Amino acid sequence: MRIAFRADASVQIGTGHVMRCLTLADALRAQGHECLFICRDHSGNLSELIAQRGFELHLLSQETGALHSTGSEDAATPEHAQWLGVPWQQDAAQTLNALNGKKTDWLVVDHYALDVLWERRVAAQVNNIMVIDDLADRPHQCQLLLDQNLGRKAQDYDDLIPEACTRLIGPHYALLRPEFAELREASLERRQTPKLERILITLGGVDQNNVTGQVLDALVQSSLPPETELDIVMGASAPALETVRQQSEALPFRSSVSVNVSDMAERMYMADLCIGAAGSTSWERCCLGLPSIMVVLAENQREIGHALELSGAAYLLDKEELPGQLGPLLDRLRMSRSSMVELSGRANAVCDGGGSARLVEELSRNQTR
Repeated sequence: MRIAFRADASVQIGTGHVMRCLTLADALRAQGHECLFICRDHSGNLSELIAQRGFELHLLSQETGALHSTGSEDAATPEHAQWLGVPWQQDAAQTLNALNGKKTDWLVVDHYALDVLWERRVAAQVNNIMVIDDLADRPHQCQLLLDQNLGRKAQDYDDLIPEACTRLIGPHYALLRPEFAELREASLERRQTPKLERILITLGGVDQNNVTGQVLDALVQSSLPPETELDIVMGASAPALETVRQQSEALPFRSSVSVNVSDMAERMYMADLCIGAAGSTSWERCCLGLPSIMVVLAENQREIGHALELSGAAYLLDKEELPGQLGPLLDRLRMSRSSMVELSGRANAVCDGGGSARLVEELSRNQTR
């Protein structure tokens, strides 16, 4: 099969959409399928990473124009329409131009700014459309829909997609790279004798508001011993990267800052606790049973965070709660091994790491042309 991906990364959007599409593309390529990416040239895009991974890339220009619909079609404007950077009609035309009339078995759309109007415009030139969504807030025209979030119900999409569309709902289908499943058994085994000596801090590939720095400030006020290791991971496009590096050097702990890492599964395996964003990396932590304190970085992460907290798989804090609550929460966890074991057990029950393989099977099974 030939599969095209339409997804963007930017300082505003973050990197999660493109990263999970790359995970799916890797799994498809491993089965002999051809994959290509269509992305806009936003500030903070991941074009270099896509190229390094060996995928064909069509980078759409940063042309600007009125973002409202210029046609008479009847559909509400998506809440995140500005993320596209151009009117949807222009984006659809550029996407079709990038496809260049070649047979495309699947077009995978992972973008909060795109909806049924865009999908109808490109549908005639592709065999099938798959949508990856987290919000259930706009209509789609697609044959396959993935919403990998805990707490989501299939009926949330009843009025948003065609009745015949196959719905893949929940973390059972979470898109994780194979190394997470490979490390799962060993990681769960070491969680049976918990400790709190090494903390992984990863607040997204961009962290536009430098929540990483806020976390580090809060840790200084905690009673963590000086031998505590802090493994701080950031993206190269993070605006506060140099600030955090300088801050790290002054911390009373053993700390390091790493950029654009390719060994996140290993880092999660080695960590005793993670302070991380309540986004798509939540499923990676769950797969490895890594006890977590999640921080809501954007409103579209809140539902994921609440669902995981409700299930007992993680603790949830808002950014504003970090100064007063992070330190005491860490102190409680240090004093309670049973709490760490329970967190790990609840987390690893959420996701087993096999979602990518399941989705590849579904793409093959659900081809309509």
